[in-house]
Amino acid sequence: MSALNLIPANINLAFIPKRKIFMAFSALLVLASIFMFLGKGLNYGIDFKGGIMLEVRTEKAADIAEMRSILGSLGLGEVSLQEFGQPTDILIRIQRQDGDEKAQQEAINKIKAILGTSVEYRRTEFVGPKVSDELFWDGLTAVSLAIFAILIYIWFRFEWQFGFAAIFALSHDVITTIGIFALMGFEFNLSTVAAVLTIAGYSINDTVVVFDRVRENLRKYKKLPFSELLNNSINQTLSRTVITSVTTLLALLALYFLGGEVIRDFSFAMIWGVLIGTYSSIFLAVPILLNLNIKRVGTLVGDVQTEQNP
Repeated sequence: MSALNLIPANINLAFIPKRKIFMAFSALLVLASIFMFLGKGLNYGIDFKGGIMLEVRTEKAADIAEMRSILGSLGLGEVSLQEFGQPTDILIRIQRQDGDEKAQQEAINKIKAILGTSVEYRRTEFVGPKVSDELFWDGLTAVSLAIFAILIYIWFRFEWQFGFAAIFALSHDVITTIGIFALMGFEFNLSTVAAVLTIAGYSINDTVVVFDRVRENLRKYKKLPFSELLNNSINQTLSRTVITSVTTLLALLALYFLGGEVIRDFSFAMIWGVLIGTYSSIFLAVPILLNLNIKRVGTLVGDVQTEQNP
């Protein structure tokens, strides 16, 4: 049986010659994302806005859809439910109510009254504005430190130019992910922050693969025009990039359509991240190197000093 080839082995698409088109498109995406963030804003979840959290246990596997409908009829605002460990354990989150602690207690009493004594209340917590503000800044710090750590890693593994290009592409992915969440109005919570961090790891993995081929070709072809060398590097890794993205998307699409309401926004963020991460690795990270004065002579031991035909 022959190997699966989604991309022909001898493909030679003109990525670098059309880089200005992709750069302009990416610039529009980033500007639109910033506009949506500043204009419409994000739909922050309870983690970042504060709210009420109850952990309950039912006698048998709970009907989450029915329970969500019942609690939604109370008019308490955003209601989030998810299984917590096993089908009989449910985590209920209600947005913070207007008013002081008394208003929060009244909301809790309404919930307990409508659910009745058929459930066991194992934990009741109120996430105040101070805690939610700390969670927000902790999430922002986590993303910033991850990007900085990636910059250092790429800088030491390659050169500073590669690190700059990688962070440029990675920032593009993060900003557009935030923009799509603002546009669609999906809940932005700690799970979304985890998705953003995962997207960063996936995107940089794709980028490093192409960068490795660029570095290898820099050592092999001393006189080949740099733009052609970069274009060849993208084409040579294109099959691997596409196959990896497609197989990852198959799993994520299954999670999105079959995983239920709880992880749907997380799955959407991951699907978007795979698509935009693949795009940026091919159309942004490598073309940027063309303007960064990369050394043509490799610095690693074993560099090939003779010209080879591509």
